[in-house]
Amino acid sequence: MSVSVTFVGSGDSFGSGGRFNTCILVDAPDIRFCIDFGASSLIALERLGIPHNSIDAILLTHLHGDHCGGIPFLLVDAMLAAKRDRPLTIAGPRETSERLKTVAAAMMPGMDVMVPKFPITYLDLPVYRTCDVGPVGVTTFPAIHTQATNPTSMRVEVANKVIAYTGDSEWTEHMPALADGADLFIAECYFFRKQVRFHLNYPDIVTHKHEIRAKRTVLTHLGREMLANIDSVPEQCAYDGLVIPL
Repeated sequence: MSVSVTFVGSGDSFGSGGRFNTCILVDAPDIRFCIDFGASSLIALERLGIPHNSIDAILLTHLHGDHCGGIPFLLVDAMLAAKRDRPLTIAGPRETSERLKTVAAAMMPGMDVMVPKFPITYLDLPVYRTCDVGPVGVTTFPAIHTQATNPTSMRVEVANKVIAYTGDSEWTEHMPALADGADLFIAECYFFRKQVRFHLNYPDIVTHKHEIRAKRTVLTHLGREMLANIDSVPEQCAYDGLVIPL
């Protein structure tokens, strides 16, 4: 089995262009995992006919709702309707395990009394250190985004393939190392002309293009202005349902 990447959701926080929140599904030998799991991710998975019970792990870059807000819905459905029986690992930046309890309490009050019949493992990932999540090696780097979300960029290695993802972040000094030699470099690209704090925008992609030494680059997290100009950029842009074999 080869590695493939499916953009379950490629949109921004606000549903621009009718796109779903960030959710990037990776299929590899012995594991299926998501990088980020925004609030609309269950709907997006259902649209693609992908059962959420088949997901072994969720890796989070940061703790904004459009990147982690779908997890309470997944857990409640897994316990009540989908009858999940396989283990689930949820890994993310520091404070992930505690902060997700707060997210769940706000979005699904009362779910704290529910006892899952499947093992759940929460991992807080340190930056600069490679951690194993099953057969996946995960390395995170500091990102420049809303500080309260504990933002990171993420590089994952599975089945001899490397997927690098900026998460939501301004350009950082770490991004060349993040992307170096990656089979797929996924870069957020929020605006086309406008420079917005805490995000990569198309002028950043152009300025730093020579520093990115990845085999393939795909732009995602596209806002309204970027979507309106998508036909004028040479880089490949993600869309909901795009599948990339590696």
